[in-house]
Amino acid sequence: MEIGKKIRMERIINRLTGRTIIVPMDHGVSVGPIDGLVDMREAVSNVAEGGADAVLMHKGLVRCGHRAGGRDVGLIVHLSSSTALAPSPNAKILTASVEDAIKHGADGVSVHVNLGDETESQMLSDLGKVSAIANEWGIPLLAMMYARGQHIHNPFDAKNVAHCARVAVELGADLVKVSYPGDIDSFSRVVDACCVPVVIAGGEKMNSTREFITMVHDSVRAGGAGLSVGRNVFQHKNSAMLVKALRGVVHEDWDVEQAMELVGND
Repeated sequence: MEIGKKIRMERIINRLTGRTIIVPMDHGVSVGPIDGLVDMREAVSNVAEGGADAVLMHKGLVRCGHRAGGRDVGLIVHLSSSTALAPSPNAKILTASVEDAIKHGADGVSVHVNLGDETESQMLSDLGKVSAIANEWGIPLLAMMYARGQHIHNPFDAKNVAHCARVAVELGADLVKVSYPGDIDSFSRVVDACCVPVVIAGGEKMNSTREFITMVHDSVRAGGAGLSVGRNVFQHKNSAMLVKALRGVVHEDWDVEQAMELVGND
């Protein structure tokens, strides 16, 4: 790995643990200004205060979340988009470039691909092109990979998740984000088939903080590199404290009870 990419990777992934806490805040394009992402400076400040390693957002939102003070946090600029109002919400297109991200001060870029969608071929083509350009600039690439389409019966099936992760690795991603398949053994097989760090997505808001922290804890035990989770973090009643608890789990190998003592039972 060239030194430029190595330095940027260390602003996204903790150099001592090889793990990361990324908080995506790119939801506005898909579903609008949801709770937790109205005041962007407050949202970024809360997770940065808690110790998140990076936040992720679209290029136009960087100016809204930039702060003049507070704890520093890595920045990943998301390059692909679709809206929930579209006839095919799973069809992602590129709406920003690697060069756009660099101009906005990004430490990394991300691309979203839905395997199984009718437009899969275009999304894979975009991922390959972004991978090549990002590599030229020394910019780490996070690939968000999901199995979503009319023939996908279970997007959380371990085989589907493993396939998603492997596609990302083989097309050049430096970091892979996939759904958690539900248990340690199945996720360990996903991780074992990848030579780059694999983090879990959060999906819809979960029923309890304990359920969420348990999922993160188990994913790390399986060899995962942490998490890239949005709503279950920034919509928490005390997102800063939750991130502190997650840091304990991800970077200090806390068990679930240690984390719950800090964040409180709910």
